[in-house]
Amino acid sequence: MSVIKPFCGEKHFLIGCGWAYVLPGPPMAAPPAQKNQSLHGPSPVTTFGPKACMLQNPHAVMHIQDPASQRLTWNKPPKSVLVIKKIQDASLLQPFKELCVFLTEKSIIVYVERKVLADPAIQADESFAAIIQKFCTFREDLDDISNRVDFIICLGGDGTLLYASSLFQKSVPPVMAFHLGSLGFLTPFNFDTYQSQVTQIIEGNAAIILRSRLRVVKESREKKARVDEKGIIMTNGDSEGSRKAMQYQVLNEVVVDRGPSSYLSNVDLFLDGHLITTVQGDGVIVSTPTGSTAYAVAAGASMIHPNVPAIMITPICPHSLSFRPIVVPAGVELKIMLSRDSRNTAWVSFDGRKRQEICHGDNITITTSCFPIPSICFRDPVNDWFESLTQCLHWNVRKKQNYLCSKEDVF
Repeated sequence: MSVIKPFCGEKHFLIGCGWAYVLPGPPMAAPPAQKNQSLHGPSPVTTFGPKACMLQNPHAVMHIQDPASQRLTWNKPPKSVLVIKKIQDASLLQPFKELCVFLTEKSIIVYVERKVLADPAIQADESFAAIIQKFCTFREDLDDISNRVDFIICLGGDGTLLYASSLFQKSVPPVMAFHLGSLGFLTPFNFDTYQSQVTQIIEGNAAIILRSRLRVVKESREKKARVDEKGIIMTNGDSEGSRKAMQYQVLNEVVVDRGPSSYLSNVDLFLDGHLITTVQGDGVIVSTPTGSTAYAVAAGASMIHPNVPAIMITPICPHSLSFRPIVVPAGVELKIMLSRDSRNTAWVSFDGRKRQEICHGDNITITTSCFPIPSICFRDPVNDWFESLTQCLHWNVRKKQNYLCSKEDVF
């Protein structure tokens, strides 16, 4: 199976089943009258004054492709697509059927989740029965489709993209998201012209944005069981048992909170092995740049463009007025543990899913994943992001001041 390779020393990397890769430049001629711009800043000068310079490290050289030039192409024509539809939304039935018929006519193998086809409205449509027979189905957490799908189409809101991320814990095929939900910050495509847009993607002419994910490892201590003198099995919370590790890929955020407890959460936050602070409050959010416009922004964080390599740390209702959200480099390792004097346990969730308890001795390790989400752009990464800020979040929308006719009107 092909995997996504980091940018270090590579001109491109593989996506999904190995069919797609990112060109170092546009696969076709660039549109006329388009400004040649870079999303990277200028390379810094490494000489300082007349005698000082930066010590060169030949082992730390990185060649990072400019995000503005990242475009999708195929080294073989795509043959399969995963269609993710928002469950229990009757308004999506007709778009779902139209899309599946269109893809089938193009001889594309369509994968859908089994519970999508269990919808009575789909089963009752006799004209759609012939199309259903051609579908390939799967079950979440039971069937592995990571090596079968060439690209993904999402119909719904932002939750469909988060769900697609959860299905692929390693390499992710390119994702095309149609805005058919309530918010749609991460879904830039309008379904009205889906035929031409999907055709363009199949032909391999599209800009993409690599949405970084977090690699999260939850390591739990399994408590030892012992038998007392009466023959009753007891659990000794102080004895060290075996350790169990679970790994997750997260697109938006990892949330550690106090759960149902009435006490403040009390967790220690480590960065690269050093204790940087203890979080006392309702909890803490560790988010990607993509997740900075989700739960984090509601908790007071700044919004970060997805092309900025960073991790956002945002407290939830901290018991300190000076605890502000901070941005740390994408290459650090964060670790979260319950403080020794914590009055209660904590709870953790991953993109709002798989919520579970954190006990004393457990730890959460968070790093930037090398498996991003290759999200297909409608225009380009910058214009799409600001369009979402304006249309979805109504960023800086206000009534403008009236024009003053003369200076005398000021007084």
